[in-house]
Amino acid sequence: MAAYRFCRSDDIGLLTDALNRCWSPYFPDEPAMTPATFKQSIRDRQVWCSSCMVAFSGADPIGVLIGAKRASGTLIHRIAVHPDHRRQEHGRHLLTSLGSKLAILGPPRIVAEVPETLDAACGLFSASGYVEEAHLTDYVLSGEERDTDERRTPNAERRIPKEKALFVDDPGAGEIAAVVQSAEADRYVIPVTVDDLTANGLLEEGNPQTCWKRSVETLIARKEHVAGLAVASDERIEAYVLYERCGVDPERGEARGQSSGAPDVEVVSLRSLIEDDGACLRQLLDRLRGQGSWTLRFPKVHPAEFSPGFLETLGFRPAGRHLLYAAHARSN
Repeated sequence: MAAYRFCRSDDIGLLTDALNRCWSPYFPDEPAMTPATFKQSIRDRQVWCSSCMVAFSGADPIGVLIGAKRASGTLIHRIAVHPDHRRQEHGRHLLTSLGSKLAILGPPRIVAEVPETLDAACGLFSASGYVEEAHLTDYVLSGEERDTDERRTPNAERRIPKEKALFVDDPGAGEIAAVVQSAEADRYVIPVTVDDLTANGLLEEGNPQTCWKRSVETLIARKEHVAGLAVASDERIEAYVLYERCGVDPERGEARGQSSGAPDVEVVSLRSLIEDDGACLRQLLDRLRGQGSWTLRFPKVHPAEFSPGFLETLGFRPAGRHLLYAAHARSN
């Protein structure tokens, strides 16, 4: 007979073992979980051990649920049942138990962001009373789609007049970045950090529908890994893009292999603060791609953030989708 229990802060070793036994068989290409990488998820995603559960058969973990909690709600970050113990209601029991606990302690909102290709996971949430609330689209902008004129022009010929540029250190990108005056108006492309945007109240004003990994809380927690560019006038920041290099796994802090010589970049925040039909955002994306033949990835975009048509005008194309499931915690 199976046993279930919630975890404590001293159960990180148990949770690590449970993930490697129950989650890893479905994702064999992922690196094994370690206590260090689990602690990183606590810092970055606000995973709470008290919102995590393990199912046992004897002394062996046969199921695991990882919950991340914020004032806005709880995210089912991961849930898995060992392949030998599927179809025995373990996954549903884990979800029901967490819902009963949150009905008392709060917050009552529970969400999950599930790749639509994982039919079994989608079926589990639907059968457990979760409602499909929205589709989160993964977008890609390939570095090979840069403007023809820019591809033809050698780097040595793309010079910036001295009176229109100065150079500053961009610690987030780990390189020297140019502050360039736009030819259209008195606007500049400048390096920007999470702290800069926070100090100006620009992150807090972001869209509340943003997915968990690109939320304000995650950006602040991972600010040392996040670089940025902004279009600024003499008076204000008019648009910005924040990004991470995909050579480092956002949860594990480990190097990833690249299928090509050029690294990918993950856009973690993209925002225009003026009505210009996306002109400033296009300028920022072109500048970002101009730093290398990168593929830009913009994951889990809620339709309330950007319409598909608008992102297509910026050069993005859909490359996958997650389903956002939501439920209200209740006692059973």
